[in-house]
Amino acid sequence: MKYFTNYLCYVFTVFIVVSLSASAAEQKTSKPNIIYILADDLGYGDIGAFGQTKTRTPTLDLMAQQGVKFTQHYAGSTVCGPSRASLLTGFHSGHSPIRGNPKWTNSGTPVDLSPEDTTIAEMLKDNGYRTAIIGKWGMSEAKEEKGEHLASMPSHQGFDYFYGLRTHLDAHHHYWHRLFENDQPFELKDNDFMNNKGVYIHDLFTDKALNYVAQQSKDTPFFLYLSYTIPHLALTVPGDSKEQYLKLGWPQRKMDTQGHYRNDAEGNVTYAAMISRMDRDIGRLLAALEEKGLSENTLVIFTSDNGHEYDKDFFNSNGPLRGQKRDLYEGGIRVPFIAKWPNNIKANSTSEHISAFWDMMPTFCELSQASKCPKTDGISMVKALKGDASQAQHESLYWEFNEKEGPLQALRMGKWKLVKKYKKPDELYDLTKDISESNNLAKSFPDVVEKMNGIVRDSRTYHPEFTLKKLPNPWKKQEKK
Repeated sequence: MKYFTNYLCYVFTVFIVVSLSASAAEQKTSKPNIIYILADDLGYGDIGAFGQTKTRTPTLDLMAQQGVKFTQHYAGSTVCGPSRASLLTGFHSGHSPIRGNPKWTNSGTPVDLSPEDTTIAEMLKDNGYRTAIIGKWGMSEAKEEKGEHLASMPSHQGFDYFYGLRTHLDAHHHYWHRLFENDQPFELKDNDFMNNKGVYIHDLFTDKALNYVAQQSKDTPFFLYLSYTIPHLALTVPGDSKEQYLKLGWPQRKMDTQGHYRNDAEGNVTYAAMISRMDRDIGRLLAALEEKGLSENTLVIFTSDNGHEYDKDFFNSNGPLRGQKRDLYEGGIRVPFIAKWPNNIKANSTSEHISAFWDMMPTFCELSQASKCPKTDGISMVKALKGDASQAQHESLYWEFNEKEGPLQALRMGKWKLVKKYKKPDELYDLTKDISESNNLAKSFPDVVEKMNGIVRDSRTYHPEFTLKKLPNPWKKQEKK
C-alpha cells in the first residue's frame, strides 16, 4: 500500500512538473513574432486591395484576403524622416524628436534620434525579443568622421542587427555602393548608382530578410522591421520586372535620367514594375515563414511611410484622396495598411478604425506582454486587429510639417479634418461625406474650427529646431556654396 501511495505521489508530481513545463513553454511562445514591412512613397491606391487596377500586387492582395485591411490608417508624417521617427518612438509630429526631413530645421542641421529616445526595438528587446532592421534607416544623418553618428545608429537604438542604408540621400539610389552591416560600412565595388548598374539593393534587403527568418526559432520571438526603398525615386528596376508591362500599350512618361535621381528613361512601366517586384519579394518572405513553421505565430504588417510622389493620374495612386507626398491632405498621410496573423485576425476583413503610426508602440507593447509600456501618443490597436468592437478610439490625431511652402498643420477629430496652411484661411472637411476634401466647410462651422484650433495649439510642444516659421530651402543654400 505504501509503495502504491508513493507511486501515486510520484505520478502526480511528474504530472504537475510536465503541466507547468508545458504552461511555461506555451507562455514562452505565445508572444507573436512581428514583421513590419514599410514601403517608401507608396500611395494609398497603389495596390490592388486598395483599388489599383494597373499595377499587379497578387501577394499583398492575397494577404488582405487572409487578414485585415485598415482603410483609415495614417502615416506619422507626409515625408520619410518624421514619419519613421513617429513609428519608432510612438509620438506624433507635435511631440516627436524628429519633425522634419534632414536640414529642414531652424539651424539647417539634421536632427537624429538620441540615447534619451525610447524606440519600439528597445521596448521589444527589453521584453525578450530579437530585433532587426533591414533596409532604409534614415534616423542617423550625423557625420561619421568622429563617430558622431553612432548614438543614432540602429545598434544603439535597440536593434540587435542592422543591414542597409544609413541616410536619406543614400536611399535615393537603388544601386548605391555603400551600405552598413551593424555599425560597419562596406562597399559594393561593382555598383554604379550614376548609371544604375550593379546589384539592385532592394534584392539584397530581401535576401537578408529571408536569411534572418531562416535563423529564427519558435523559442524566442523576433521583430523584423523591413524598411524597403521601393517605390521612392529614383525610378529604376531590373528589366525582368518590367516584362509583364511592356506590351500593354501604356502611354510613356519620359523621366530625367541625368539629374539627382538617376531614373530609367520611361516612368510608368518602371513604377509598376518596382511595386510588383516588392510584392513578389514579400511573397517570398511569407513563404519562408511557412517553411520555417513560424507563420501561425507571426503578425505581418504592410504599410507605407507617406503618400506617393510619382503619379500624375495614370495609376490613380491616391484612390479617391486629395494630395500626395508633402501635403497634409489625406493623399499625403493616409496610407494602405494590411495585417495578417492566422487564427487571431479574421480573414478578408476590413476595419474603419482610425489609427496612426504612433499606435504601433503601444500595440507591440501589449503583444509583447510587457508589464509597463512607454508613454506615447498612441493607443494599442490590438482589439481592432482582432475585430473587437470595444477598441478604444483617438479623440484626435495631429500632424505638422514644414518645408518650402511654410508650416502646415492638420488635425483629425472624428469625422472632421482641419488643415492649416501658412498665412492662408483654415480649411475644414467632413471626411464621412467628402473624402476628397473638396468642400471647405470652415465658414459654415466656425465653432468646430475654433474647438479644433484649440486642440491644435495643445497638441505640440516646443522644439528649438522645429518652430512654426517659414524656413529657407537648405538644399539651395548648399548648391550655392
